[in-house]
Amino acid sequence: MLPNKPRGVPRVNDRRVLNGIFWVLRSGAPWRDLPDHFGPYTTCYNRFVRWRRAGVWGRIIDALAAAHDAAVQMIDTSIVRVHQHGSCITKNKLQSMGRSRGGLTSKIHVLVDSKGLPVRLALSPGEAHDVRLAGKLLSRLKSGSMLLADRGYDADWIRELAMKKGAWANIPPKCNRSDPICFSPYLYRARNQVERFFNRIKQCRRVATRYDKLAANYLAFVQLASIRLWLRVNESTP
Repeated sequence: MLPNKPRGVPRVNDRRVLNGIFWVLRSGAPWRDLPDHFGPYTTCYNRFVRWRRAGVWGRIIDALAAAHDAAVQMIDTSIVRVHQHGSCITKNKLQSMGRSRGGLTSKIHVLVDSKGLPVRLALSPGEAHDVRLAGKLLSRLKSGSMLLADRGYDADWIRELAMKKGAWANIPPKCNRSDPICFSPYLYRARNQVERFFNRIKQCRRVATRYDKLAANYLAFVQLASIRLWLRVNESTP
């Protein structure tokens, strides 16, 4: 699914460039600190940005996620601290950065399947409510599936959206809800898979801390970390 270049000067080997990009993803180091055996850092950076603009990373994750287990889907968010070098000052809001007591933060929104593999990803400012991008993530909810989420997603419109999609929302009700809601604590235990997803992708230091000023570049690193999870599962599948 990588772009092909049949004409002109042969480009640098894709595997070497991808290894350099994954090294930056895992280590969190600046592009200029890329080891020499990966080639010039400008080649890896330019290839990363050019393919991001062409939508390559998004198409790869969409193609891999097409094989997800639709029986159970879980939605959640996780806050990431923005490094001081990633601050855009006056343009923070345009780059999905929000200010709170802890400083500048961004929030990763994700929908995962029953195995904790990402299906859809999105990014918002850190102070944004969890349900802000729920409609976007749940727009492709499969009929017959069960949606698991925490109390932050206990909203009538989310339950109605799941019902329209033919799914059942197993979400614990808030303490101020007056109407009784059908909820299974036993089935809710499986929601730890989405927490495990965040734990796995945050092992990549480029995801655990946001160093990128552009939201598109940071989201691309989150997509790359998610692609690694899918590839590992595909490699272990006979």
